Amino acid sequence: MALAEEWAWRLGRIRRAMAEAELEGLLSYAAGWRQENVRYLTGAPLRGSFGLVYLPAVGSPTAWVTHADDVQAIRQWGWIDDVRPLDLDRPWVLGERLSEGGRPQKLGLAHRELMPRVLYQAVQKALPHAEVVSATRLMDRVRMVKSAWELEQMRRAGTVADAGWRAFVEAVRPGVREYEVVAAVESVLKRLGAGDNFMLIASGKEEVMGMTPPGNRALERGDMVRTELTPALNGYFTQICRTVVVGVPNDRQQRSHALFREALEAGLAAVRAGVTADAIARAENDVFRKYDLGQYCTSQYTRVRGHGLGLHPDDVPQIVEGNETVLEEHAVVVIHPNTYTPWAGYHVLGDPVVVTKEGCEPLLTTERVLFAAPV
Repeated sequence: MALAEEWAWRLGRIRRAMAEAELEGLLSYAAGWRQENVRYLTGAPLRGSFGLVYLPAVGSPTAWVTHADDVQAIRQWGWIDDVRPLDLDRPWVLGERLSEGGRPQKLGLAHRELMPRVLYQAVQKALPHAEVVSATRLMDRVRMVKSAWELEQMRRAGTVADAGWRAFVEAVRPGVREYEVVAAVESVLKRLGAGDNFMLIASGKEEVMGMTPPGNRALERGDMVRTELTPALNGYFTQICRTVVVGVPNDRQQRSHALFREALEAGLAAVRAGVTADAIARAENDVFRKYDLGQYCTSQYTRVRGHGLGLHPDDVPQIVEGNETVLEEHAVVVIHPNTYTPWAGYHVLGDPVVVTKEGCEPLLTTERVLFAAPV
């Protein structure tokens, strides 16, 4: 899909959602660390501390940025021509644009919860009689379904994730420190074109309760080394979750892997268009309950049983019991029953997939086995 066609596809999805919500305008805010909505509208990553895009129900969008390089980057992408500078000392220029061409009576604000107060006050001053509502969930739903172009970026990122895992296993040896393993992986990911990578790691034995950024701990024989690595290509993240043992896995580690593989495959078997996030999480958790390990599916030991992927590494929907969000065709989710159990400590195993009408399309080729690093 050409980029012009991609923009038309996105614009159509957003404006249909705006019409359903009866929005006359949509204002998306991007903090430096949460750019997904503005990137969806501009195509370009931002170097500045924040950015915004205003999309009226009829007419052309406007972007505001705080870094000079972002002006050129957005214009080169070709989706938004009207790109303006903005700083917190001149917030009124935002309000001036919102007043052009007739003030919207109902405005949606995506990531309002992250917006600085001074910018929100500029919006209120410009639109004193407008109804201003949150549009964060609206944009979450819009971004959940991926275009053919987006899926191609995520398939490429899956290939990079596979390569990153191979580098991870090659780096794992007794005496190597966690940060050295992560550095080896980052080198491979960057060489293959990854613009970003969200990554956690944990090393040790039964005492490990979860994952963190890399530390100074030296790996030991018999350790399980767990990782969640998530490279991005053109802004789109694809995640792999795997575990490797330093040396030969013992019986408890093998037993743990068999449990997590059964739970993962139960979750994957539940994935298809029209199913809820709740149903997938229940399929995973039922495996643990079958072995009287249901307590380890609770928030005391784990957060989610998977989540969406896309322009954010931990996107909607959250795969948890009670979440009735319906998965649509061409959504992308990672299914991972990662949690602690007393069998072998925290265990990591998960795969990303594209939701299809009949099931799902895997984005990885890495085997779902308990890997062993030579010592």
